[in-house]
Amino acid sequence: MKDYKPPFWFQISIQGLILYSIVTTFLETVPEFASYANFFQISETVVVIIFTLEYGFLWLKSTDRRAYPFRFMAVIDLLSIAPFYLGAAVDLRGIRVFRLLRITRVLKLGRYNKAINTLGEAFKRSAPELLVFSVVTMMTLTISAMALYYAEHDAQPEVYSSLPASLWWAVVTLTTVGYGDVYPITVLGKLVAAAVMLIGIGVIAIPTAIISSNLTALMRSNKMPEEQQNSILP
Repeated sequence: MKDYKPPFWFQISIQGLILYSIVTTFLETVPEFASYANFFQISETVVVIIFTLEYGFLWLKSTDRRAYPFRFMAVIDLLSIAPFYLGAAVDLRGIRVFRLLRITRVLKLGRYNKAINTLGEAFKRSAPELLVFSVVTMMTLTISAMALYYAEHDAQPEVYSSLPASLWWAVVTLTTVGYGDVYPITVLGKLVAAAVMLIGIGVIAIPTAIISSNLTALMRSNKMPEEQQNSILP
């Protein structure tokens, strides 16, 4: 038995409220809007009340009320309102990790947005391959950091002072970001860097190809009759 699916107008309203909440979250940090602090506080209170009612309503309508709070989207819903209630009990201005929970409101869009759900399903289907690739990537980062540390430590002891410091360079280089804040100056270090840069192309391309393949299959299946989908998707 499937869980209750809210009507379309309800889904659109919640998505609109989420977007509104995200916009006001950004605006309240703008110094020029400091005089609207009371408005933002009232707005946040109203938004949280509505999100709380939504959470309770969906929990009440769930086919398995005992397991509902542990579902992924239910946890996201709870985290999105948690900073408000925690802030009522303690001062969160110095505890930024709790205030960061408001970011989860962006993830709430996935509950009612079909496009986001499709992308999420593509990631889910790609999980086994991405897990293997992640392990290989971590091994590559570790080897790269160690190689550059031993190649550059004597020449730049203040920059490559430790393996963790070298790991930052490895992450930035392997992902092809290239901030340029730290870079090798020795011949051996440059050779290591060149190898990491070339490997970095695959680091970006391979997971992108894996996810794109599954996403394409899902989008194609959504356009086909249900009886044909079973022959394509596992």
